[in-house]
Amino acid sequence: MKIDKYQVESTNLSKAIDIAINILKKFPPKGWDEKTVLHVVTHSLEIKGNVLNPETQFRNLKSLKYSIEAVFTKFQEMHGVFVEEFWKEIKAQNLPYQRENKMLKILKRKKINNIHEYDFVIDVIVPYEQEGLINHDEVVLLNDLIAQFENRKKK
Repeated sequence: MKIDKYQVESTNLSKAIDIAINILKKFPPKGWDEKTVLHVVTHSLEIKGNVLNPETQFRNLKSLKYSIEAVFTKFQEMHGVFVEEFWKEIKAQNLPYQRENKMLKILKRKKINNIHEYDFVIDVIVPYEQEGLINHDEVVLLNDLIAQFENRKKK
């Protein structure tokens, strides 16, 4: 019997979306009002519906990858209790998703590769330093990497 990879992956993503919704309702990110939480929850439910009942042309793993990215971006790039609780629950339910430490990758290679990494560093450098996730030397390095990236883009 052939395993339907799309079915397996879409079911896993559906479970992850349910976790995301529950966590966002219990532990809304700092600065998010009820309207923002409701908007994200509604969008997440929309993604879940599209994943579980896709139009025929979108029932493929490549399309599913975009949905996975849309769901997980905030949990990969943001920080706080809601992020920690989300990843705890993902692990507890044995879902096949890993938390990616983008900052560590950038620091190790000492280079910002693209606009997505640039935006990520710009968005999180201050909160990461405030929370002690990066130290002063790493902040200095990141500021140099930001300048290098901006200079590359100007040329």
